[in-house]
Amino acid sequence: MKITLKDGSFKEYDGAKSVYEIAQDISEGLARVACAGEVDGEVVDLRTVVDKDVTLNILTTNDPAGLKVYRHTTAHVMAEAVKRLFPEVHLTIGPAIDNGFYYDFDCPAFSKEDLDKIEAEMKKIVKEGASLERFTLSRQEAIKLMQERQEPFKVELIEDLPEDAELSFYKQGDFVDLCAGPHLMNTKNIKAFKILSSSSAYWRGDSNKAILQRVYATAFGKKEELKEYLEYLEDIKKRDHNKIGREMELFTTVDVIGQGLPLLMPKGAKIIQTMQRWIEDLEDNEWGYVRTKTPLMAKSDLYKISGHWDHYQESMFVMGDEEKDKEVFALRPMTCPFQYYVFKASQKSYRDLPLRYGETSTLFRNEDSGEMHGLTRVRQFTISEGHLIVRPDQMKDEFKGCIALARHCLKTLGLEEDVTYHLSKWDPNNREKYIGEPEVWNETEQHIREILTELEIPFTEDVGEAAFYGPKVDINAKNVYGKEDTMITVQWDALLAEQFDMYYVDQNGDKVRPYIIHRTSMGCYERTLAWLTEKYMGKFPTWLCPEQVRVLPISEKYIDYANAVAAKLKANGVLVSVDQRSEKIGYKIRETRNARVPYMLVVGQKEEEDRTVSVRSRYAGDEGSKSLDEFISAICEEIRTKEIRKEMVQTEE
Repeated sequence: MKITLKDGSFKEYDGAKSVYEIAQDISEGLARVACAGEVDGEVVDLRTVVDKDVTLNILTTNDPAGLKVYRHTTAHVMAEAVKRLFPEVHLTIGPAIDNGFYYDFDCPAFSKEDLDKIEAEMKKIVKEGASLERFTLSRQEAIKLMQERQEPFKVELIEDLPEDAELSFYKQGDFVDLCAGPHLMNTKNIKAFKILSSSSAYWRGDSNKAILQRVYATAFGKKEELKEYLEYLEDIKKRDHNKIGREMELFTTVDVIGQGLPLLMPKGAKIIQTMQRWIEDLEDNEWGYVRTKTPLMAKSDLYKISGHWDHYQESMFVMGDEEKDKEVFALRPMTCPFQYYVFKASQKSYRDLPLRYGETSTLFRNEDSGEMHGLTRVRQFTISEGHLIVRPDQMKDEFKGCIALARHCLKTLGLEEDVTYHLSKWDPNNREKYIGEPEVWNETEQHIREILTELEIPFTEDVGEAAFYGPKVDINAKNVYGKEDTMITVQWDALLAEQFDMYYVDQNGDKVRPYIIHRTSMGCYERTLAWLTEKYMGKFPTWLCPEQVRVLPISEKYIDYANAVAAKLKANGVLVSVDQRSEKIGYKIRETRNARVPYMLVVGQKEEEDRTVSVRSRYAGDEGSKSLDEFISAICEEIRTKEIRKEMVQTEE
């Protein structure tokens, strides 16, 4: 047989050989670091026997697929360590993920000391160097084995697999796990790993099922790579909006108020107020929107018309019981059906369209507790929501306009390079999730595809991510930990106007159904604040800062002048404070820098006599003495234009 290798060379053998044996024949060094093989594009176990002509690539930890196998094997080592230390624990699943791996266990929460013990036990297992042996069993034998080993979750997994599925197991020493593989040959090949954290998770992601303990870890082929990654984690922790936001007193959370219900403190509230006023003025004055204000809740009747009651009820906060109560209400998860009734309040002509309704909407969604995270995943949030009621012939241009507005907002915030675009499509194999006919879905998805192509916006297509009533463009970004969230969305809706009996009168006097665009211009204010906090590490552009200037009098003698400076800045709309404490000026400067204030104005005798200020900034350090009017003119222009100045590297005073 002929084995074609990655570099185009080939090996020939008279008989069948395992992938590992072929790796040994190529190089003993390669065999030592091999994790798996790639046979005709399929990742396989090193134990896999090759008995025909194939193309073969030997995978190591330098290959993403090889590193995944390496990490999956390390997950098995973790599971073995847990079973050794806590025999009563039940195993579930332990996959490799983008930055490492995790394993879910049915047991009480692990303490920090428990995690340290698990990691120490993992090191012992690696040092023992047990070989991993693969074997298969019949369905009945597999269930019996897992029952004997008291692993009910494994039994459930086996029972849910197809009748003809191959049931493979891997054994290392006394430890056995149900697994499709592939895996390393021996645990001694694992060189570097680290347990990172633990958290709760639902079995199979279902909040009605068991709460498990998920242990996250990572592994690398070299200790140096692990060290670099851990240093990277320390760096991104410094960017985590949860850390910075609390340090800066932008927001806080309180157990007695509830998970996913953050309290915006004065500084955080000021930033969101600034963004909200900007968005509302932008939409109304430059993009032709009219503003509405609608209720925060409605009867279930409304959501039944829209389809949300059937397709979205589990994510809603419902008040009442339909079997007992005359009326059942729900907090709104979106604003669209409310704005439809604003449209329906009077008869509309084709000349009235497009109608662009905008609303700063507070919404409520019953997210799972395990999904809560700072400001990015919450149960009450506010968005820059809008719905455009348009004629079919206006749809494409208006859709382009919504994308243009979103891109303008991203550019203004300095975020345009941090996003990816996605065409979120329906899943024709999951018909009960969606309303409407396939022809409508295919047509509308093609329209969006053509728009993105025409605008030269790179995008990916995601099946099953559409809203139940139409496809959409999702503009996504990742947080510091690599988790992707949707920041802005623009949705094409050719269906709900029918359900709400919406129409306009065309030039012939006929009633015609409009199309609807559901969109956000900047998205969720709370999530955007989290995104900006991580992007700028709390050093927001001046126009967004809750404190733009701090005046620092050198001594108490100059407090009056400092207050006069502040009064003039306030009169020009600048957010300013005065540090009147009896502290040394060096200390005040350090405190101001730590507070991430863009500008500090030091004032003393010379400044008071000359009616000047000594300017220090995050952008240029010591900018020297300037007249107060000159400084005010410059900072007001910076705020007006929403300029994003480049930060300088600061040195300690």
